[in-house]
Amino acid sequence: MTVVSMNRKEVEKRIGKITSEVENKIAMFGTPVETLNNEVLEIDVTPNRPDMLSMQGFVRAMLPYLKNEKLKPIKVHKPEKDYKVIIDKSVKSVRPHTACAIVKNLKLDDSKIKELIDIQEKLHNTFGRKRKKLAIGIYPLEKITLPITFMAKKPEEIKFQPLEFPREITGLQILSQHPTGREYGHLLEGFDKFPIFMDANKKVLSMPPIINSHETGKIAETTTEVFIECSGFNLAYLKKTLNILVSILADMGGEIYQMNVVDKESYLSPDLNPEKVRLKLDDVNRTLGLELNEKEVKKCLEKMQIEYDKGVALVPAYRTDILHWIDLVGDISIGYGFENFVPEIPKISTIAEEEPISKLRRKVAEILSGIGLLECSSYHLNTKEEIKRSNFDFKEFIEIEESKTEYNVLRVDLMTNLLKIISENSDSSYPQKIFESGKIFKIDKEGRSDSGVIETERLGIAVSDEKVNFTEMKQILDYLMRMMDKKYSLSECEDNNFISGRVGKIIVNSNEIGIIGEVAPRVLKNWGINMPVVTLEMNLEKLIE
Repeated sequence: MTVVSMNRKEVEKRIGKITSEVENKIAMFGTPVETLNNEVLEIDVTPNRPDMLSMQGFVRAMLPYLKNEKLKPIKVHKPEKDYKVIIDKSVKSVRPHTACAIVKNLKLDDSKIKELIDIQEKLHNTFGRKRKKLAIGIYPLEKITLPITFMAKKPEEIKFQPLEFPREITGLQILSQHPTGREYGHLLEGFDKFPIFMDANKKVLSMPPIINSHETGKIAETTTEVFIECSGFNLAYLKKTLNILVSILADMGGEIYQMNVVDKESYLSPDLNPEKVRLKLDDVNRTLGLELNEKEVKKCLEKMQIEYDKGVALVPAYRTDILHWIDLVGDISIGYGFENFVPEIPKISTIAEEEPISKLRRKVAEILSGIGLLECSSYHLNTKEEIKRSNFDFKEFIEIEESKTEYNVLRVDLMTNLLKIISENSDSSYPQKIFESGKIFKIDKEGRSDSGVIETERLGIAVSDEKVNFTEMKQILDYLMRMMDKKYSLSECEDNNFISGRVGKIIVNSNEIGIIGEVAPRVLKNWGINMPVVTLEMNLEKLIE
């Protein structure tokens, strides 16, 4: 939760008097009131609603919710001459993306400038993960000569006067001498070049994600036009952040202008067109236990800033929390009003019991932890590249539609994720002994499931050390089976992921339940692992059978 503090009188000018009833409705919206007195209104904002980290964002959300006011779309003007940002190839390995805009006709005063700085820092620390994912820069346009270049240079070649610093210093000196440089310098650690924004006259605007220039990066009360940039690694993330910022400035009276961002695939920025999300009425009513019609769904969504027509919802460009139709159902429940739901006592009674597979997972975890193995928990999603590192000829991917990240396929084994963990911890001490139990996913070729996907509960174990071999993993398997009172045998086999002659099938009651072996050098090389690794992976469901 992030606490947003606002002037109560300013808020009440826009949404009306905050009575105890209104205070309760604000809480039901998902932003409980932390403090309310004659001067201040403080609310708690959850991480999924960064668009509400300012007074403007809060008011924009409350007007349709409390007063049924329809919000006007934000007008975006086309780029004017030289409204251009060129992304140089030198920056691609450091901080590859940016989203930019120009805002005109602003009327800033001291309180509005402080408000802008506050929202900038709140976005940095929350949505931007303390500038790791994104950095924001706001600059007075009158001090900049367009077009702008986003590039990277050697730190000793970068020279400018950083914000609130008495003199010009180099990029390296900024990291050691400027307070902000000392705080965020670790974000540039390991890079031989640092990113900078530079105008047409070769003036440095900033060195993201660290600091702006004192000359070209400090807005004042006389500033009426600003250039805004968000830089980072995920372009979709940056575009959303920029949309939040320009929406706030539009609510302050600013006029939004697009810029041409010149890259391998050039684009206009910002893009405030709403995102279309399909929604089925049956899904809504089944999830909420209601019998809403199209008109009622439309009314509920409009209270949440979302237009709706014939199964298609138009989500505002500054909303970051709508990733799936189920998120729209959450908004419908808020618009409908939690106080309007009628609680029902279930007509049946049941006695809860732990699933057999859960019992087995817990028992396995206790046994393996007892002999010094560390339990891991990884995501169900991988990239295609990760899966092919472990299974070079694999083709039967189960892809996620409209994935918001590069992780867009369901995992097909546990070995891939275990090797990834070892690869990412190559600097840690050895031996590394890890295990994980969880689901893997395969395409259903026999029509046994409604979804077309078969989920299987697996156990994966990986051990890495300088002298580790097949025998050590077999000793772990012997102990595990003995403690579970299970008898097993090994059968010779060949598998491209393992060294020939050092791999075997695990057999229980004449059924093959898994595989054990020393990982092939080809696979280890793909992951950048310099130590031998032995793995074991078995089907826990077959073990129960």
